Amino acid sequence: MLWRLSEWFWQERLWFPEGLGWADLEDRDGRVYAKARDLWVVLPITLVFLIVRQIFERMVATPLASLLGVKETVRLKAPQNPTLESYYCNITKNPTQSSVTSLCKQTGYSERQVQRWFRRRRNQDRPSLLKKFREASWRFTFYLLAFIAGLAALIDKPWLYDLKEMWEGFPLLTLLPSQYWYYMIELGFYSSLLFSVASDVKRKDFKEQIVHHVATILLISFSWCVNYIRAGTLIMLVHDSSDYLLESAKMFNYAGWRNACNYIFIVFAAIFIITRLVIFPFRIMYCTWIYPLTVYHPFFGYYFFNGLLLVLQCLHIFWAVLIIRIALRFLTNNEKVDDERSDKDETDESEEEEEEEKKETKKNGPVQNGHAVHNNHSKTE
Repeated sequence: MLWRLSEWFWQERLWFPEGLGWADLEDRDGRVYAKARDLWVVLPITLVFLIVRQIFERMVATPLASLLGVKETVRLKAPQNPTLESYYCNITKNPTQSSVTSLCKQTGYSERQVQRWFRRRRNQDRPSLLKKFREASWRFTFYLLAFIAGLAALIDKPWLYDLKEMWEGFPLLTLLPSQYWYYMIELGFYSSLLFSVASDVKRKDFKEQIVHHVATILLISFSWCVNYIRAGTLIMLVHDSSDYLLESAKMFNYAGWRNACNYIFIVFAAIFIITRLVIFPFRIMYCTWIYPLTVYHPFFGYYFFNGLLLVLQCLHIFWAVLIIRIALRFLTNNEKVDDERSDKDETDESEEEEEEEKKETKKNGPVQNGHAVHNNHSKTE
């Protein structure tokens, strides 16, 4: 069964234009070609990335956060309450009004106290500022180094300037050492992101991020197997050209450097729009959709490869809308740039309400069931 499935999966008509096949990619006359079996090296590279990331975040990112003045927000802890904790963990983190009323009867809390408990409990589960900074600094470091390495590998290649050159001699395109390592390192990094996504900061576009990582891994792997190496390197370079700017803007945002964050974000937005909404669809995708048809007849791999590019472009448009919305708000109202994809801490009641409750507690004593009302703090959430 598995043998038949493997035989069907690797049949040449799915991967190559008519008249071409795996035999054409066998090394000969000193020329080396990409092969599917090369991708096994990605597994140890992925593991290395996961280990290096842990070391980097502890040894580099944490001291850097301290140097830049990343300050943690003091979060008030929700008092221990088994009934509310059970409801929070097993039912929902956001109870309805009717549920709040029911919980009031079970705990002896007032509605405001129950609502405050859930706000504080949700804030406790949100990632700390230091965790966000460490993740952003790790991605910033990789994207910057990847962009520099990709540019160095392609700067003297003719297909960087004339995109039609990416198909010259296809599929007999000799594999260069720089292309090999560029591919394997990029694929290993995105694979590590997919493995660590469960423990990373979850944002509102979590599902879109998963789709992006999966599409990217499939795109890199497939382009390697069918020797779309030149197209693949250009696609990776375009993506790396703006990502490091976004991560650096996040780092400055977490450090409270408002002006640096705002202006870096505007530069990022401009580069993102140019590369993802202009160069990627109208230059690169044009040369993968239109030009190949003048060289060979379309086949399954042609549609699969371009289908993945289309998925990425849809994600580009989705993120561009968010980016433009943030940029316009900053340019028109001079507001602080914030990542709309991030969950933000919820605030407790106003300080006046806190003061009123302090007086009420002093006058009437603690609430029922033995839990004192924790309202003797200033507003910090």
